[in-house]
Amino acid sequence: MRIQVRRTGGFAGIERFAEVETSARSDTDTWRELAERALAEGRETRPVGVPDGFAYEITVDGRTVYCADPRLTASQSELITRVWKDGA
Repeated sequence: MRIQVRRTGGFAGIERFAEVETSARSDTDTWRELAERALAEGRETRPVGVPDGFAYEITVDGRTVYCADPRLTASQSELITRVWKDGA
């Protein structure tokens, strides 16, 4: 499973991107469950965020959903944090 996260917005407007390929990892099932929850809680269109807040595009194996601060769900926040930490 390939998980990609793109963050845009913020005060400086700097874009950040990271991705993780989970197929060879020992914790693949954990990643899959988390990604499925984050996708189910996402939107098909870009939500209206708050001034200087971040907007996120989460793509899992070609399916993309959108979310934005300050209304990230716990699953979305955890997935984004894990992709930033483990991704390239």
